[in-house]
Amino acid sequence: MEEEIAALVIDNGSGMCKAGFAGDDAPRAVFPSIVGRPRHQGVMVGMGQKDSYVGDEAQSKRGILTLKYPIEHGIVTNWDDMEKIWHHTFYNELRVAPEEHPVLLTEAPLNPKANREKMTQILTERGYSFTTTAEREIVRDIKEKLCYVALDFEQEMATAASSSSLEKSYELPDGQVITIGNERFRCPEALFQPSFLGMESCGIHETTFNSIMKCDVDIRKDLYANTVLSGGTTMYPGIADRMQKEITALAPSTMKIKIIAPPERKYSVWIGGSILASLSTFQQMWISKQEYDESGPSIVHRKCF
Repeated sequence: MEEEIAALVIDNGSGMCKAGFAGDDAPRAVFPSIVGRPRHQGVMVGMGQKDSYVGDEAQSKRGILTLKYPIEHGIVTNWDDMEKIWHHTFYNELRVAPEEHPVLLTEAPLNPKANREKMTQILTERGYSFTTTAEREIVRDIKEKLCYVALDFEQEMATAASSSSLEKSYELPDGQVITIGNERFRCPEALFQPSFLGMESCGIHETTFNSIMKCDVDIRKDLYANTVLSGGTTMYPGIADRMQKEITALAPSTMKIKIIAPPERKYSVWIGGSILASLSTFQQMWISKQEYDESGPSIVHRKCF
């Protein structure tokens, strides 16, 4: 496919936005899904004072900005900020005119229909937890650098209580050094025990098992042997081994369980979109501006997977 008419593929994750061209094997742009606005007008002398900053630039100026994440659990919750992220993706990261390219967007599995229409509307008509999240960014950095999933949670808790072998130091931006102990594995444990966060839902191992059990009995064997981890949060060390252990405990004893954790799993969704958008059979799936004008935003449901 010629680059000038190549399809654009955008995966809007809760933490990072991945964008690039269909047919490429990796995204060209990966940046934080955040929008920052100055907390106080006129503070940033000589900085050209923009009214908003996106991605890495927002990250680097976070001390004087209020940061917002417009995507929560994969679902867009702030459309004005989402529009800023898309604008930044097209004009600053990929440097393309969006009206000249087909665009493939990913969405969360349970994305509400109204959200799907709103995404279509913004792209077609325009052509293209903490409130101050400096703290959240520090926590994210600790998560990525120090956290891991325990194979045996109770045993790990006992080890942490009886020795300091699991403790790590972390330097905060102001120079203060804090010690992180059992939090290193207690936080990710919420993936397997959501009750830690006061949630009544099942852990990821149980959800996976329940999904397999809802499938036809003839294909369960294949699903147990091909469970693929995907997304940024699956980058925790130890998560694949723990999934293997937990699903083995739930599944029939004779079943072969295999958890696949590809090294590029942070970008799996984007790569899938890139492959899909470059297939010749997919080309009739694009929604043209003319079709949109005739049918309105609901056209998206007819041409969605």
